[in-house]
Amino acid sequence: MNRLLHRLRSIAITVAALAVLAGCAAPLPRDAAADVSSKAAPVLDSAIADRVLALVPTRVSAADVRDTLAKGPTPRIMLLHGGIYPVHLAMESFGGFLVAMGYPEARIRSPADGEWSHSPYEVAERLAGIVAWHYEHDGMMPMLIGHSQGGMQAVKVLRVLAGDYLAEVPVWNPRTEESEGRATIVDPLTGRTRPVIGLKIGFASVVAAGGAAFFLPNQWSMIGALRDIPDTVEEFSGYSIALDTWAWTLPGFTASSEFRSLGTARVRNFTLPAHYLHVTAPVTGSLPEDPPTREWIETYQPGPDAPPAPSSAGINAVWAAEVWHEIKRWWVIEAQRLIRARRAGAGKGATAGRLE
Repeated sequence: MNRLLHRLRSIAITVAALAVLAGCAAPLPRDAAADVSSKAAPVLDSAIADRVLALVPTRVSAADVRDTLAKGPTPRIMLLHGGIYPVHLAMESFGGFLVAMGYPEARIRSPADGEWSHSPYEVAERLAGIVAWHYEHDGMMPMLIGHSQGGMQAVKVLRVLAGDYLAEVPVWNPRTEESEGRATIVDPLTGRTRPVIGLKIGFASVVAAGGAAFFLPNQWSMIGALRDIPDTVEEFSGYSIALDTWAWTLPGFTASSEFRSLGTARVRNFTLPAHYLHVTAPVTGSLPEDPPTREWIETYQPGPDAPPAPSSAGINAVWAAEVWHEIKRWWVIEAQRLIRARRAGAGKGATAGRLE
């Protein structure tokens, strides 16, 4: 009981600290937001394309990120933050971590207003329509990464794409923030018209999802469904904290924390140490500033033989290393798919990631 009270006290202090940070954080200027949204996907020359195709997705070095991947086609990352103000700052910190590690900032921030992440109170059908828009325009599926209630919303987006809510889902333009009045796209890899329903995302990941958020009306439909992952994602990684009083995960009770595939989705579960805090799990922005920690993250390989984080590493280093490894892998996979499709002469209607 004393341990639980201590943990609740720690969470309360963390929320208060985030509130202070929120008061100090300046909103992104409109001209800066416009600059983020105006950066078009790079025209890709054959030399870069050859280098991307030569990459091994599971073995991507810092030099590969800097000299090859960042110069080639880059899929959109859609971050979804938790629902209690100002917990969105935690996902902002993760966005800063990704940029510091070499991911192009313009491929994370919203094209409309420059925000780092989506709210879990956005309509899931709208988010699914944004996924479809980015796939059609970029030639690569966005990655979804959600925290807390944002993780629940990520799973809900997968269910929307599976047709669990509507028979048709409209395409949603993230630049104009308006529906395009159509429920089909031109598939950029095949050149064929297809519905939004049934699209399959490559990679999605959530951390600390579930628990108290089930009481919110916008998440009632996820009761009994959160842990079941449909076929609208190829690979899904679920991260839970060993003792999380907000997400209702407890040591030894895997039914409350582990995700399950309903069919073809490859689902991976990972339990984070009990000292992780629910509210601050994505706070990782300062990790790349420590050279030993950065090197450890850049060379991290998941598995039982993974070396421990250096003693100088800050909080949440294991989660950061795990997710960064997965992001790099799917960055390579999506870019290689696009390049191969272009070279095969498919998807002539797509506008991004052109080869010259």
